[in-house]
Formats: sequence, structure tokens, C-alpha cells
Amino acid sequence: MPIFVGTSGWQYKDWRGVLYPAGVPQRLWLEEYAAGFATVELNNAFYRLPDRETFAAWRERTPQDFVIAVKASRYLTHIKRLRQPEEPVGRLMGHAEALGDRLGPVLLQLPPTLRADTGLLDECLSHFPAGTRVAVEPRHDSWWTPGFRTVLENRGAALCWADVQARPTTPLWRTADWGYLRLHLGRARPWPRYGRQSLRTWVRRLADTWPGHCDIHVYFNNDQGGAAVLDAVSFARIAAAADMTVSRTPW
Repeated sequence: MPIFVGTSGWQYKDWRGVLYPAGVPQRLWLEEYAAGFATVELNNAFYRLPDRETFAAWRERTPQDFVIAVKASRYLTHIKRLRQPEEPVGRLMGHAEALGDRLGPVLLQLPPTLRADTGLLDECLSHFPAGTRVAVEPRHDSWWTPGFRTVLENRGAALCWADVQARPTTPLWRTADWGYLRLHLGRARPWPRYGRQSLRTWVRRLADTWPGHCDIHVYFNNDQGGAAVLDAVSFARIAAAADMTVSRTPW
């Protein structure tokens, strides 16, 4: 089971001294990050979609084996609320395709106030180019229905598993032949770290759900104080000890 382990974003000033040496300027942090990790989840695309030239530059600045997951723009998910998706999906993919072979899954994180509308989601998913991996992270409990699960399965989209305070916030459904996990906030100390038992539990859940040939993307979003970096490394070590194939980490 190939597991791609990384963090949600890389531009955090409090990672200096954790991941980034003091002498490395911020403009070279992507190169420094990509020398350690083989994947990242691009969070800033949610707030402002980068232009095509920026995506192309990121491709040139990262190694050939690097994978960038792209969080969809809030214009699609929070402003349009998935309605009239053809233009925003087309614009997102028209920009992101400049990543070429660096492009990984696209994440649709839905607003917590968006109640379930499976027809709306199905229409949105239909506008992504064939072969695009899309993970969906709903945040309203009304989505947890057989109809929602069927839409994901029919479209080959992954339910994004999510964790807050070392507890799943989503059903642990497998809806595609690949997986996506986001870990937002742990309960260990120093805050907001994850404890080893929690990380071992998530490794076991992944191993119990997907066969060995499937690949899983795992991103830590507890960025404060470098917690995401440290937890991603710990998670990778635990997964490797469980005989899983894991992408590289800094240490």
C-alpha cells in the first residue's frame, strides 16, 4: 500500500528551526520542503487560486516524484456552494493542469453549513476531467447517507476521512480504489500534536480498509509550531513498521 504522507501547506514561519534551517530564505522553502517530503496539500489555492504560471513554476521547482494535492477554491465550494460548477471547475483545472505529472488529487472541502444535496454534488463531479482524482470532505452530518456514498462510488471519488482531536469526524467508508485522510487537530502535548496511539490507530484503519495495491494520501493540518511536520514523520515511521510502503520524510 503506497502511502503519500505530507502536510497541508508549507509556508509557516514557525516551522523555521523545525523543518527549515535558519539560513534558508522563505523563497526557497518549497525546495527545502520537497527535499524532505514527497507530497503536499496546497491549501492556499482555497483562498486565492494561483495563476497557471505559478502552478508551472511549482512544477519546475519540485522533484519528479513530488505530488501536489490541490484544495479547490472557496469560490466553487463556499461562494457558489457547488452551483453552476462548470466555469469554476474548468478554471481550477485549467490552472492546476500546469503542474503536469506533479498534480495529485483535488480536494473539495464543503462548508459546514452546506446540507446534503447529492444531485448538486454529482453535477459538480461530472465537470472534472476524466481521470481526475477528487476527494470530498463534507462537514454537515446530513451527508452521511447511502445516496451520497453511491454518488462518490459511481464517480470514483474518495470520501475524505477527517480527524479532529484524535476522533474521526466522517464515516470510514471506502468509496474509491484510493484514499485521502486529513488530520486537523490532535489531543497530545504539546498542543496540537497527535499521540503515537492515535497515529497507530489511523495506520491500522487504513490497512484494514484498502488492499496493498491502493494508494492513500495523508496530510496533517495541525501546522502550529511544526506539529504537522513532526506528526507526519511519526506517522510515516509507524506505517513503515507495519510493512507499508511510505513516501519519504525529512528524517
